[in-house]
Amino acid sequence: MPRQPSTQPTTTAPSGAARSQDAIQVLTDDHRAVQKLFDAFEKAETDDLDAKATLVRRACEELTVHAMIEEELLYPAAQEALDEDDRPDVEEAYVEHYLVKVLIEKFTQLKPSDKGFDATFKVLSEMVNHHIEEEESELFPKLRKSGADLDALGSKLMQRKEQLEAKIPKDAGDNTMRLH
Repeated sequence: MPRQPSTQPTTTAPSGAARSQDAIQVLTDDHRAVQKLFDAFEKAETDDLDAKATLVRRACEELTVHAMIEEELLYPAAQEALDEDDRPDVEEAYVEHYLVKVLIEKFTQLKPSDKGFDATFKVLSEMVNHHIEEEESELFPKLRKSGADLDALGSKLMQRKEQLEAKIPKDAGDNTMRLH
């Protein structure tokens, strides 16, 4: 099979300057990426502990970076752009992030062979999927209608995401404090 010329665009990790997306698209793409990891975990063989460990580590890394860019950039922008009646959606999102981080932190101690490893990841995936559903059906549409500059915010999100991904430790757990 012939190699693809290097001038063709790729879908893996383009720089923020090369990919212009609004904030909602950036975050929705993150949601789909983590959901693929959840699906892969569900399909992994029960005794394939290496695959499970890798999927959990990767999901924890993705979720940590995603939570940070939302908390640092999206949620403050949403609180500014949204009417007072819609701001509780943002407060709820912060609380959901906290709970997800608590579960992520458990993976600093849990090993794939430990009792509760699979159950903890299942609960994590359920919580994250609930959070995704709420953001995509409630918060994001309100933010899109608000008139906020989602293109500029998308650029900021991508830039910060790239900075965090360049620094992220390659172990599971809530790496939030180590990335600042």
